[in-house]
Amino acid sequence: MSGSDNPSEMSEDEERPCPSDLTGGATAKARNCCFNAAVTGGGGGIFNFSPHPDQVLENVLENVLCFLTDRRDRNAASLVSKSWYRAEALTRSEVFIGNCYAVSPTRVTTRFKRVTSVAIKGKPRFADFSLLPPDWGAHFTPWASVLGDSYRGLEKLYLKRMSISDDDLGLLARCFPSFKELVLVCCEGFGTSGLAIVARDCRQIRVLDLIESEVSDDEVDWISYFPENKTCLESLTFDGVECPIDFEALEKLVIRSPSLKRLRLNRFVSITQLYRLMIQAPQLTNLGTGSFGASTVIDEPDPDYSSAFAACKSIVCLSGFREIAPEYLPAIYPVCGNLTSLNLSYGANINTEQFKSVISRCHKLQVLWVFDSVCDEGLEAVAATCKDLREIRVFPIEAREDADAPVSEVGLLAISEGCSKLKSILYFCQRMTNAAVIAMSKNCPDLVVFRLCIMGRHLPDHVTNEPMDEGFGAIVKNCKKLTRLAVSGLLTDKAFSYIGQYGKLVRTLSVAFAGNSDLALKYVLEGCPKLQKLEIRDCPFGDLSLRSGVHHYYNMRFLWLSSCRVTLQGCQEIAHQLPRLVVEVISGDEEGSETGEHVNTLYMYRSLDGPRADVPSFVQIL
Repeated sequence: MSGSDNPSEMSEDEERPCPSDLTGGATAKARNCCFNAAVTGGGGGIFNFSPHPDQVLENVLENVLCFLTDRRDRNAASLVSKSWYRAEALTRSEVFIGNCYAVSPTRVTTRFKRVTSVAIKGKPRFADFSLLPPDWGAHFTPWASVLGDSYRGLEKLYLKRMSISDDDLGLLARCFPSFKELVLVCCEGFGTSGLAIVARDCRQIRVLDLIESEVSDDEVDWISYFPENKTCLESLTFDGVECPIDFEALEKLVIRSPSLKRLRLNRFVSITQLYRLMIQAPQLTNLGTGSFGASTVIDEPDPDYSSAFAACKSIVCLSGFREIAPEYLPAIYPVCGNLTSLNLSYGANINTEQFKSVISRCHKLQVLWVFDSVCDEGLEAVAATCKDLREIRVFPIEAREDADAPVSEVGLLAISEGCSKLKSILYFCQRMTNAAVIAMSKNCPDLVVFRLCIMGRHLPDHVTNEPMDEGFGAIVKNCKKLTRLAVSGLLTDKAFSYIGQYGKLVRTLSVAFAGNSDLALKYVLEGCPKLQKLEIRDCPFGDLSLRSGVHHYYNMRFLWLSSCRVTLQGCQEIAHQLPRLVVEVISGDEEGSETGEHVNTLYMYRSLDGPRADVPSFVQIL
């Protein structure tokens, strides 16, 4: 949903500078059009032809726009005039589509001719929480066929929450001879057979990252399909792939990849095998350790794991730890001093003392993802050590409303007091206080992302028993750079009035089990001019609040409402008033019928090309 006819405007990522071949071409054009062409006529006279002023302007613009890298700046430039619109399209090498149904593949390829990098997002984020049926859509196949015909020079493809088949992967390998980077995040539909095709046929592949994607095991050893000669691999990520791999083939691949900097292994790689890989690749900067569990080798002494880590002096990002054998944890101590990123959220239950022994050595850390098993005491150790921390995420070991969460306002307060440079926080807990949240708003004024998830429904300040209104109000009031906010706990309409009054830069808002009435959503829709993504579940918001955003929906990427009080008639009214808005009503059963008074799920987004064609039976487009 965007106010511009620019499909890439839905990106939150910045554009990179144009490649040198585009810049050089534009420079030559500008040079060639800045002088008059002398032509000898049939009678021996000299005729001087000056190019049209618009043509001169477009050539100059092409030369200048190649240096314009920010996506929003480019989008603004494209709206100045037709000449600027054309010039911007000709100099764009990267396109980011924030919703695969917001624009057709043909419209993208018709406008942007020189694209070498494409990024596309599919399903809405709530699909991660099983709030969207798995066969809802977001298929890559329509995009694959069009891109294959139009972008023969494509080098990079990034997909998130999309369904991509083995045939799609085969098409990529056939159609793009210069293909270099494939990143699949939370994707599904493909298997090890498709990966084998990519490994075998994409001879220039530098990046193959499979991040939290579901890969089916076709009993094909895809690792062994990489070329037997020296490779260009710089990044190989398969830490979430639940398929065994041939370790001997992996080890040989690592040896043949001298440029490999990032290697993230899955749980089928043992700590002994990790040791062998590290010995072969001391140049690694980003390492995912695999299982890191107890060695399965019997009657053989353990190798010196600590020496392997000490030899990898360039490691700055460390993740993995699907299991943690406490006796091996000291092996990572040699790299802790240089770490800027540490991710311990992949499944291992690390306790407070184990965590403190690691974090006390991480003085340069900027990004930390960890489970709440480290307790408040572990977070206090973070605050005491990591003075340069910019991002922290604390996930629950048990994501249940009735679970006993070992972190609370104590840990949040410690982080706010010790990590004043913090810009982003995601914090799961079972109890919180307004005082701790207010303190964070004052101690960390540069916060851009604040996501507080109090897992129990409608939980108040556990000390004063008051709603959490004042805490979240302080966040939007004191954190002037805030663009993403997730709220939870007992919240009245007052909290949303604060968001509407002070959240002028908020682009993404997530709400669950909050608010008293339609006024709450009305405050947000009328008060947050930058709002792009609005996710709401289980709130008392109905047709009145839905209608209050009619003026803004065309400027948003999407609105998601599930288990609220919106009626089918209310949705139909919005669809009638805003014909360029796609209004999807998603039912709770496979028959696609809405039997209750309120719709189960409403998903609205702007599309430049109308409703999609692949509508499943449980989706009704109004």
